[in-house]
Amino acid sequence: MSAVETEKKNEPVGEPAATPDRPGSATHGRRGWLPPVVLAVFLALAGSGWFALNRLTNLGGPDSVCDGAASADLVHDLLGPGRVSDATAGYEPTKNFTGSCIAIVKSGLFGTTEKTMWFTIRRGTDEGPGEWAASDARLFPGGSVTPEAAWAVLPEGCSKGVRAEVHTADEQGHDEERARLAVSFANAVAKARACGDRNLAVPKSLSAKGAETDPDWANLCGLPGFAPAKDPSIPSSPVTFRQRATTASDPIWSCTIADRSSSLTPQVFAITTEPQTTTVARRLHDNSGFVGRAQSVAYGTLIATCRGKDVYFTVTGGFDSSFRSRLFPDQEGLVRQFLTAGGKAIGCEPIL
Repeated sequence: MSAVETEKKNEPVGEPAATPDRPGSATHGRRGWLPPVVLAVFLALAGSGWFALNRLTNLGGPDSVCDGAASADLVHDLLGPGRVSDATAGYEPTKNFTGSCIAIVKSGLFGTTEKTMWFTIRRGTDEGPGEWAASDARLFPGGSVTPEAAWAVLPEGCSKGVRAEVHTADEQGHDEERARLAVSFANAVAKARACGDRNLAVPKSLSAKGAETDPDWANLCGLPGFAPAKDPSIPSSPVTFRQRATTASDPIWSCTIADRSSSLTPQVFAITTEPQTTTVARRLHDNSGFVGRAQSVAYGTLIATCRGKDVYFTVTGGFDSSFRSRLFPDQEGLVRQFLTAGGKAIGCEPIL
């Protein structure tokens, strides 16, 4: 056996000589720096994932806003995904006319978008329920949705004439979502005030929005037989009358007739079938201001009992800024016709 062979034979088995050029040495080196790199990548991914969740979702955020006025899910349904927060400005759910609570949704990875909505409590005035009427409204039991706001009255057993309003500046349309928010808000206010026999039901549907049309002067506002005047258009000086009426009567049916060619104040007719909407009540021990069974209780508003429930009939407007000209000069005749036609339309016993 040669000397070289003897030397190789005496080398420890399984322990190859370590040289810079051998694969074993390179692998051992990678083992030294690989774990820190993996950890750094993991931390980077985790950090970016948390950043994205924090900017794009409400993970870890509040479940509701404005003292329970609405859940974060309802807010997301209207304003979209993102981080939810709120800010109050003199808002107290147990008081009326107290300012607003603002719900805010922020979103965006590299640029922040912010959308808002306002929750406001309002109480009606002595002007009567007609001030809440809007002929472009979509109605649901106890509430209304217009392009500007959605509102719902507090449940029965709470103070009358108080409405929970939701205003949005960023979102147009989304009427069903805004109606649900208004109902949620009204129920939250009732809970804070410990009033109401039961919660308002979430609306299953909204009435269709009334279309603007030319008036039918023999059946104004879609009320059969309601014809307080002939067509006032003058061929030599044409006017552009348009009317719009809601397609449902609960809580407030409304019709507006306007002359687009002049500054004439629109003529407004309203029938309030939900007594919870107003603080104005029948004047007890007062026999004045009656038209048939209806009693005058506020400016332009009369109250009558229909099938055991108070119903309000409102006639306002129709005059210009100087009060000299009226769309329907015979105001007394107008009111009497409206009580007759409007009462019949909602199934009321004869008022006159």
